[in-house]
Amino acid sequence: MADERQPTSYAGIVAGYSRLQAADPVVFALAEREAARQDLTLRMTPSENYVSQAVIQALATPFMNNYAEGHPEGRYYQGQEGNNAIENLAMGRARELFGVPYVNVQPLSGSPANAAVEFALTDYQDTVMGLSLKSGGHLTHGVPDITFSGRWGKSVQYEVGEDGLIDYDAFERQAIDAKPKMIIVGITSHPREINYKRLAEIAKAAGDAILVADISHTAGLVVGGAHNNPAEYVHIITTTTHKTLRGPRGAIIAVTNKGLEKDPEMDKKVRMAVFPGMQGGPHMETIAAMAVAFEEASQPQFREYAHQTVANAQTLADEMMNKGYKLVTGGTDNHLMVVDLQKEGILGNTVAEGLEAAGIVLNRNAVPNDPNPPFYPSGYRMGTPALTSRGMKEDQMKQIAGWIDDVTKALLEAKSSLSAERIQAGEADVNERKKVERNAIIAKAAPAIQAIKEQVEALCRQYPIPLAY
Repeated sequence: MADERQPTSYAGIVAGYSRLQAADPVVFALAEREAARQDLTLRMTPSENYVSQAVIQALATPFMNNYAEGHPEGRYYQGQEGNNAIENLAMGRARELFGVPYVNVQPLSGSPANAAVEFALTDYQDTVMGLSLKSGGHLTHGVPDITFSGRWGKSVQYEVGEDGLIDYDAFERQAIDAKPKMIIVGITSHPREINYKRLAEIAKAAGDAILVADISHTAGLVVGGAHNNPAEYVHIITTTTHKTLRGPRGAIIAVTNKGLEKDPEMDKKVRMAVFPGMQGGPHMETIAAMAVAFEEASQPQFREYAHQTVANAQTLADEMMNKGYKLVTGGTDNHLMVVDLQKEGILGNTVAEGLEAAGIVLNRNAVPNDPNPPFYPSGYRMGTPALTSRGMKEDQMKQIAGWIDDVTKALLEAKSSLSAERIQAGEADVNERKKVERNAIIAKAAPAIQAIKEQVEALCRQYPIPLAY
């Protein structure tokens, strides 16, 4: 018989933290407020999701008290029996999920994981190719000057075409010319599935480059069978564990069979790069929570979740295009999409913040060849992993697209009515003027936004965050 005292929401989980409430009521109040926010808003940032209560509980286990420098086969401290057991369990589950012979579960997040791979397998100023940030890649894929990857190696960035798609033939010509030591493939805002087989051919033609697939955004789709597994084609796989994989904030590095064929020492090089090369002691409580998430991802219902996430994204994309919005690449194959607002003449910031006021949380985002600066881009990015975790399906995607359209129209109307008025910002710089204008537009659209917020909250109550998967 079910225990009626079990919480039924994130707010209910936090309400049970009586010792925290007594010890630090300020932190408790902040946690309580955050739980309520998550319960009653639509989380549509594609890099976010909802973990189960089991994952939350694993993060609070006494493993967090342990220092575990080293690896299960060799630690530098005593008292490691539990650490070794939980890390071996997490590694084993990850190997099975991804179909690879070696996994390291110690990276603290995706950026350190990618840095460790470069540190392990390239030398200083070796050439590294990656998809540019403005084309939908990631900072750690070689963005020049401001990142470790862009300063450690000689960075060569490839771009999408005018249609927003990767031109693999052009990429091959660029790679053959650059002869990179490593090619990193992965996306943060590119809405199409990556052709790993074609990329393996390119890596071979470019001098047998090391091919790394960063599947941080699509890992859950891969293990759920909704996207192809790159393990057959690449040497290394990296991924975070907190996006479509629905785990805690951590990361893994996997060496594939193809990687070990290329370099039988590749697993050892990766292990040494993580520790002692880039990190000290691992966060054992996170590794415990990762093990729980991997177990959840191995269940049949996770496959249903992965496929529904893609179906929901495609329905949402179709609805947005039916309403006249331009989507980068004209749709999506995965869990995310990018809306280009240049035709509407409004900044991504304004729409993203207006939607947040209505309880719809996504993020501003640059579009390919964006004429605006990164902090004030021309679009926004949204996705369906968290909505799908709540049990929402195609009908709800259509409803949400309607609300997004309603908020956008209210903001555009407010912007138009304010255009004849002079918004006073004194002698402020351009960023401050944009902020003042944005706030004025959102304030003028507030009545329409509030009406939609009430409907959003009603939908969230209808589809509460599940505490078990």
